[in-house]
Amino acid sequence: MDGSQVIGMLDPMALLFWLLLLYTLVHPYFRHKALQNARLRLIRAMERRYGWRVITMIHRQERIGFFGIPVYRFIDIEDSENVIRAIRSTPPDQPIALILHTPGGLVLAASQIAMALKRHPARKIVIVPHYAMSGGTLIALAADEIRMDPSAVLGPLDPQLQTPHGAFPAPSLLKVAKEKGAEADDSTLIYADVAEKALREIQRTIVKLLSDKMSEEKALEIAKRLTEGYYTHDYPITFEEAKEMGLPVSEDMPPEVYTLMELYPQALQQRPGVEYLPRPQLPYYGRKGREG
Repeated sequence: MDGSQVIGMLDPMALLFWLLLLYTLVHPYFRHKALQNARLRLIRAMERRYGWRVITMIHRQERIGFFGIPVYRFIDIEDSENVIRAIRSTPPDQPIALILHTPGGLVLAASQIAMALKRHPARKIVIVPHYAMSGGTLIALAADEIRMDPSAVLGPLDPQLQTPHGAFPAPSLLKVAKEKGAEADDSTLIYADVAEKALREIQRTIVKLLSDKMSEEKALEIAKRLTEGYYTHDYPITFEEAKEMGLPVSEDMPPEVYTLMELYPQALQQRPGVEYLPRPQLPYYGRKGREG
């Protein structure tokens, strides 16, 4: 019995079921490959146009898993291994453009990426189309230039210490220990000691990253502002505030970056929260609109 006879014997509804099941299984794979190929083509086009080595680290903060379970992406050791490998394989005279979109993550991983980027001899550019918070900001400080969309934001770098009651910012733990004084219990004093060390370590790293772009005194001023509780941890540092602070920011955003971000879609939801008629991926900041 050949294949056509077997198909002829199948009930039409059963055949439709198996075809739909096959489509459901293979469609996500081919869609993922198509998006991946489109991203690589665009990255290759950017490298040819600008002469950069383009590296991306794009973390969608929330994705919906196979069973509807939220999945969160942050900077982790796998990211640091991959980014460092890409930096290591870049010719020393070729500029690097690192496109960042991340809520932050492990201090260890972010520090490794930042120091590897700083050691690269050629020009380093970090591009922030939307946000690079916490560890993402630490990485951005290693760049010679931070290119931000006018609506993009960076974030503070105050260390977060894990306690049985949750994660607390190091400056707050130090403040509590200071206010309690001799009445503080052993746990509070231990957390305060660790918090003091964490602050000192992250400030030292920030100064090291900024030392080739400004005086050590100015770098330390920025380090203290970013780490000592001047802001809450999720405070959005705008382009204007970053510029006022003295960071090397610019609004020179390559238009291809906006198209690239479209190729890192969020997982589909039942009902989209934002809808609009699509237009070309070109920002119109600063242009006067026409009425009528």
